[in-house]
Amino acid sequence: MARGERNVLGGPLAECGRDPVTGFYRDGTCTTGPEDLGSHTICVVVSVEFLQHQVSVGNDLVTPRPEWRFPGLTPGDRWCVVASRWLESQRAGCAAPVVLAATHERALDVIPLQLLQAYAADIPDDPRSLL
Repeated sequence: MARGERNVLGGPLAECGRDPVTGFYRDGTCTTGPEDLGSHTICVVVSVEFLQHQVSVGNDLVTPRPEWRFPGLTPGDRWCVVASRWLESQRAGCAAPVVLAATHERALDVIPLQLLQAYAADIPDDPRSLL
């Protein structure tokens, strides 16, 4: 958990992924700060369709880039993505599922909570708690 950071549901920001290690700061979370100009705040479970769409718009998330500590992603990996890139994929019908507990509250600057909830991968036992 990122100390003091909040998720889109108002709770503590949960870890997004450590295999591969994600996050703008490569700390496993979708924390953000002034250096993160793209706002890597949405924790997703990448799908084939999402990855293909990202490659098609010039955001290659598949090819390893060791110089950026980026291993390349495969379907099922959890990864912090740029909020506007996720929204672009959603509009194209290729949005990846979102892990709400690990999605930083700053994502709400770009995407309404209701839209993120529609793609939630982490539905609690009582979905009314998401309202």
